[in-house]
Amino acid sequence: MAPGDSTVPISIQESLFLRGLSPAEVTAILNASMRRQFPARTTITHQGTRADDFYLLLEGRARYFFETPNGKKVLLMWMVPGEILGGMSVLDRPSRYLASTEAVKDCTVLWWNRSTIRDLMREFPRLLENALSIAVSYIDWFAETHAALISRSAPERLALVLSGLARLIGKQASGGLLLDITNEELAGAANITLYTASRILSRWQKKGFIRKTRGMLQLRSPERLFLDLG
Repeated sequence: MAPGDSTVPISIQESLFLRGLSPAEVTAILNASMRRQFPARTTITHQGTRADDFYLLLEGRARYFFETPNGKKVLLMWMVPGEILGGMSVLDRPSRYLASTEAVKDCTVLWWNRSTIRDLMREFPRLLENALSIAVSYIDWFAETHAALISRSAPERLALVLSGLARLIGKQASGGLLLDITNEELAGAANITLYTASRILSRWQKKGFIRKTRGMLQLRSPERLFLDLG
């Protein structure tokens, strides 16, 4: 945001990062930021590079991903407006990003450099507390994901991904929740092959649990997915 712009964007009024701060404090924090744009399919933070930039997602959708030594791209968490990107930049010692972040849709972010965001956290300690709470939620997500990977079947993992994304990015429509997502993205999120994901989704579509169109999925009966895991 440009200095002096005191308007608090609606999409981040309930951001966990800004929880517990007064309107005046939120305005001061946002006024220290700059607005940036990232087109879809561009990388916002790069795994292994210096963590010098901190972002708050204002509009669009992003996700974390990790590249393995053999070049495989492992999809991680999805990020929606109000969530933070580049959290490694707030650490005391200069660090490197553990994962990359890419824009899934065109993204608008608020940006602070490392020095600025650390100064703000010293001035407003609640920011650091909120950042730590968010970090704990990420650890919880990774623990649950790892547990699902080693103990759940492919249909169970896909059902969990769909139900989670429905809460996160689903849009209410006649007949169910609309998800703007592809088979490839679902396969990556569930850590299964595209063939397996497509086969399971086709079965669920035949049973009326979902409806697939190009690049879109309508989730008609989320609870019934878990009754058809064979």
